[in-house]
Amino acid sequence: MQAALVLETGRIFMGESFGMNGEAWGEVVFNTGMTGYQEVLTDPSYAGQMVCMTYPLIGNYGINASDYQSRKIQVQGFIVKEAASDPNHWQAEEKLSQALEQAGIVGIKGIDTRALTRLIREYGVLRGVITTELDHLDELPSRLREWEVSPEVVAEVSTKEVYTLSSAKDNEEGPQNPFHVVVMDFGIKENILRAMQEKGFDLTVVPYSTSAEEILDYRPDGVFLSNGPGDPKVVSQGIETIAKLVGQLPIFGICLGHQLLTLALGGDTYKLKYGHRGGNQPVQDLQTQKVTITSQNHGYAVAEQSLKETPLKVTHRNLNDQTVEGVEHNSLPIFSVQYHPEAGPGPSDSLYLFDQFAELMEERRTHHAS
Repeated sequence: MQAALVLETGRIFMGESFGMNGEAWGEVVFNTGMTGYQEVLTDPSYAGQMVCMTYPLIGNYGINASDYQSRKIQVQGFIVKEAASDPNHWQAEEKLSQALEQAGIVGIKGIDTRALTRLIREYGVLRGVITTELDHLDELPSRLREWEVSPEVVAEVSTKEVYTLSSAKDNEEGPQNPFHVVVMDFGIKENILRAMQEKGFDLTVVPYSTSAEEILDYRPDGVFLSNGPGDPKVVSQGIETIAKLVGQLPIFGICLGHQLLTLALGGDTYKLKYGHRGGNQPVQDLQTQKVTITSQNHGYAVAEQSLKETPLKVTHRNLNDQTVEGVEHNSLPIFSVQYHPEAGPGPSDSLYLFDQFAELMEERRTHHAS
């Protein structure tokens, strides 16, 4: 079936529908990954967005249950040049088109994704509609200019109930007294939870709206602030909770958690023109001067000038555009990074950050025991 992608600029891309027929609205962003389309589709940080994959062939290794990053596909819509109709991989359980249709997600294929990406780079993130209803296309651009991502997007993707996960290490290999971490879920990915379990952490995952008092009642060794979607400034409840936790115990944040931590300590954030989304972002650790290639998915960044009035200092920097990629507190066991250390865009050089978090929790334990 024929489908159209309509942008707020008035530009229309005609293509073919795959997945669910119908209409989907969202922010149109692009991801530069050559693989990992299933992780992209199921990452809660993409809630409210329609993703254009810049690599031309998507779906060639199918979909499988083990690579889901959340309980369902999270994107509003999916945009590709070519969708593989006959995937081939030993783990494949279904086709990409089948997964989209079952999830009720509208996709479009057969459009010039390179031209679309260049438009986003020129104008910035654009609102768009993917539709198979082609008789009202002229009306859409003006309606799109008034459309906004829901301010409740974090509430929609966060867990509704508290749940626990045990360390993946058994008693023979792992610590006899593993670290207990409370995870504030702003839209967490499964791989992050698995990475912390592999490091020997017992996890209590709580809704984003959980109060500082409730978190402290769990008597954790530390608090982890997860990734998530949307504008960090609208997550006022999370910012307030984080501010109350400062000075109480070690805190480690990533992605949205990094931005919320900065806001809680008096810093500021701003919207990037077209964001960082892909597995090839070079980040330098300013202490060691080491550069790692990182996986990222965010549309907002920490404003470096705003940190001058806070107790935070910059620890990591993006070498493509010099944006802030990490901060740490001048005196307290608190740090955060903008990228996803659990993701393996090839190397897994950034897993040391979970070790750094463990060291801070061990220092706190030692201090309290003495």
